[in-house]
Amino acid sequence: MKDIYILGIESSCDDTSASVIKNGILLSNIISNQEVHQKYGGVVPELASRVHQQNIIPVVHEALNKAGISKDQLSAIAFTRGPGLLGSLLVGTSFAKGLSLSLQIPMIDVNHLQAHVLAHFIKQDKKEDHFPQFPFLCLLVSGGNSQIILVKAPDSMEIIGQTIDDAAGEAFDKCAKVMGLPYPGGPLIDKLAKEGNPNAFKLSKPQVEGYNYSFSGLKTSFLYLLRDKIKENPDFIEENKNDLCASLQATVVNILMDKLYKAAKDLHIKQIAVAGGVSANSALRSAFQGYGEKYGLDVFIPPFAFTTDNAAMVAMAGYFKYLTNDFCPIDAVPYARVSM
Repeated sequence: MKDIYILGIESSCDDTSASVIKNGILLSNIISNQEVHQKYGGVVPELASRVHQQNIIPVVHEALNKAGISKDQLSAIAFTRGPGLLGSLLVGTSFAKGLSLSLQIPMIDVNHLQAHVLAHFIKQDKKEDHFPQFPFLCLLVSGGNSQIILVKAPDSMEIIGQTIDDAAGEAFDKCAKVMGLPYPGGPLIDKLAKEGNPNAFKLSKPQVEGYNYSFSGLKTSFLYLLRDKIKENPDFIEENKNDLCASLQATVVNILMDKLYKAAKDLHIKQIAVAGGVSANSALRSAFQGYGEKYGLDVFIPPFAFTTDNAAMVAMAGYFKYLTNDFCPIDAVPYARVSM
């Protein structure tokens, strides 16, 4: 059987990434970050697309070199079609089209959210065999998404719960901003929380029906706490930063895990996974392990390299679609928004 080489391209936000997978096994995963956005407190779409244009050729070149193959050995090109920033997606899509035409190999369009879920199937060596069994539940948490997904197969996923307002990662970043912490705030909150008391401050835990989430009330509760305390002590934030971060983080993690466990219990599913940028959070990873041990659940937590946006997950999703000849036409256009 001929070897299958999939080149993955990810450009949905501010990270330019390229990866090569051979028969489902990872050969390379190159990521170029954009530090230009830090001084703006968030990603600036126009700047992001410009930097993608500068990065994409050298990133793809490095991915092929590290994989030890030439572009002529590629079987197909998988690219993130959406959701994401339209300008950024256009760069990756256009590059994929040009390379596909020049090599006369098929293109595979990948849903960015599905790719995060399928990151759990990336093999880093032939001996690796710890993967979720279908069906399983995946908690997808990032700056833009907080969803509970019922994963029935690589090409069959259903959102059974999601945020009705802010995402968990968005709540972290916004609360970090009002504390005067730099962007992105999530990783810094995680770092400071390790030195704080998670029970120091009581924050609002919204009551939402079913498996849906809401974080706007928590964000408002946090804002009001700071407002009232600063009136009493102008140095309140600086003197209590670690405890504030620990309390905020613990509340977000509890909200996420309570709904996920409810879904697993109701649906009689014993396998739970976590994916997305917030899955790098140490408290959330610890909570997953704790729930697994307490309730007898099989837990799947991705390596840190596959938590944030990366092309390995895109290549993996592309590999599954390649096996079923699920290709896309050359006139495919990217989309900023899309459902699972």
